[in-house]
Amino acid sequence: MLATLFVACGSTEAAQAATSRIKDIVEFEGVRDNYLVGYGLVFGLRGTGDALRNAPFTQQSLEAMLERLGVNTRDARLNTKNVAAVMVTAKLPAFAASGSRFDATVSAMGSAKSLLGGTLVVTPLLGADGQAYAVAQGSVQTGSIAAQGASGSSITKGVPTAGRIANGAIVEREIGFKLTDMPQLRLTLRNPDFTTAVRIAEAINRRFPGAAQAANPTIVILQRLAGRSMTDMVIDVERLTIETDAPGKVVIDEVSGVIVMGADVRISTVAITQGNLTISVQEASVVSQPAPFSNGQTEVAPRSSVSVSEEQGRGFLRLQSGASLASLVAGLNALGVTPRDMISILQAIKAAGALQAEIEVM
Repeated sequence: MLATLFVACGSTEAAQAATSRIKDIVEFEGVRDNYLVGYGLVFGLRGTGDALRNAPFTQQSLEAMLERLGVNTRDARLNTKNVAAVMVTAKLPAFAASGSRFDATVSAMGSAKSLLGGTLVVTPLLGADGQAYAVAQGSVQTGSIAAQGASGSSITKGVPTAGRIANGAIVEREIGFKLTDMPQLRLTLRNPDFTTAVRIAEAINRRFPGAAQAANPTIVILQRLAGRSMTDMVIDVERLTIETDAPGKVVIDEVSGVIVMGADVRISTVAITQGNLTISVQEASVVSQPAPFSNGQTEVAPRSSVSVSEEQGRGFLRLQSGASLASLVAGLNALGVTPRDMISILQAIKAAGALQAEIEVM
């Protein structure tokens, strides 16, 4: 059964407009995570690792690792299932110092059935430039359950071929980003908008006269003032509050029947009526029995019954020009329409040119 959700993104005209902190609506240039990736081996699996015959990369990696440790296995036929080749991914936090720890995610890349109970050995984590910024090692926690009986029956809860190592990565190389000495800093809006960008610049200039300029709907440039460090200015800027703005938009998810409309959606003068047409077709079989001694044959004949019912409309709903979101929602609810009908009505209003907003269908 479909459920309809109407959300007003903002407050009504009668209520006081909500404000947001600048730190919640922008991204500061350079203050971001960096993705890392590495290739490693997980040991200690209980027969749930890669089959070496089907995963030659696992065997080659195992042989190379043992050779570095002084063990020659080139002439031996390895047949263990306690090892699995994995990809290790992580996000290096902004301003992470050398020696600090963060989480790493481990994912099987071969035929391993489970990483439960395994241990990742030292694995370098590389950045986009190919340099190693961290190393990962530790016990893999999958948070899943996997069991299999001798008859082939099995039960699995969660994903046993992927897990996490809490605080398993250690920073070996710092990014080297120096915020304090930057002459200017760009603030990137998460939801680009001309009005919001200008309001951010105005709020910053009230605190630091002449320090900010809105370059476009996405970027606000912050200049470092003489005698102030950029870090100190960012601390003050991110606590400033402004009233955000956004264009009118209606978002429709036809699969789940969810409709989200912004508070600035307006409707021109329009009249709406709604009714449903239902066609029902019923099929039945009828047995035709011949008369006694007629030498006839018993036959099965189909019988169809078709009926048409039309729901009577509830009359026209008329919305005045400039009607708000609240008026539209109240009117649609008064018609008693279903979520699917509401989606069709909104699309029809847009096609008629009466909906002053953008429709986005997911």
